[in-house]
Amino acid sequence: MTQISDRLAELQENSAVLIAVYDEEDRLRYANPAFRSTYAIEPDETPLWSELMRRNTRMGRGTIIRAADFETWLVSAQSRRGKLPFRAFETDVVDGRWFWMTETVQKDGWMLCIASDITHLKQSERDVRQDRDFALRASQTDELTGISNRRFMMSALESLIAHQGSADAGVGCICIIDLDFFKRINDIYGHQFGDDVLIDFSRRVQPVIRRRDSFGRIGGEEFMLILPDTTLAQAELIIERIIAMVRGACPKPSVPCFSYTCSAGLAELRPGETAREVYARADEALYNAKQSGRDRLKIVA
Repeated sequence: MTQISDRLAELQENSAVLIAVYDEEDRLRYANPAFRSTYAIEPDETPLWSELMRRNTRMGRGTIIRAADFETWLVSAQSRRGKLPFRAFETDVVDGRWFWMTETVQKDGWMLCIASDITHLKQSERDVRQDRDFALRASQTDELTGISNRRFMMSALESLIAHQGSADAGVGCICIIDLDFFKRINDIYGHQFGDDVLIDFSRRVQPVIRRRDSFGRIGGEEFMLILPDTTLAQAELIIERIIAMVRGACPKPSVPCFSYTCSAGLAELRPGETAREVYARADEALYNAKQSGRDRLKIVA
């Protein structure tokens, strides 16, 4: 067995295939030389994925990012990254190579990334597949905020519900979050200002949630957070932290007196429950939070 492990380690180190492992916080924990060379990572470095993308974009290395605003792209990419047990897509890097990238995520959030060089495929075929990937991302992304949209979130909720029936299913929670008095914000400051508040909220929440959590805008000023393998007590701590973070924010330096709050409804999945049923319970909890004064979390039993 030791001999096989040693041989496997040797193959990984010498392979032209890019291999990397990220932990549940999306920090690089292992990368073979091919991966480190492509993404300009020193042997002793263990950067967060977001740090790596930001640094490589600044240096002109690694993945080609076709976006006018890097931070908007980053929030959008994080809203999809590591949310599914398996995902595959194409990506190209600045040295001209194209890769077929796969992400395999374990239950504890650790992720294996493998990228195979497909540069030899015809350009016309790559263009067709790239157009398909762009269309798929667009269909799953909220146009204003860049995070996941209702279609993606409901699909993620259905996937979580389906997983509840498997032998290794764990606990899970969903939370619906609504910005308080949002109509008043639009009426006083205008709809463009309101859009900026929605974007601000998205930018604040996305970086602080765990990679395996799914976060998206499901309509108007309403957002959903899906927390797999999370107890009610753990989810409560996460949501309370988000509410406090928003409450203390000053989103518009040009209007220093402006601030906003949010209310949240939390529900834990029950065995045999449908997506519609758990959503309705979280929505009921949100209604209770609104009725009891806003700027707070309510949990429904």
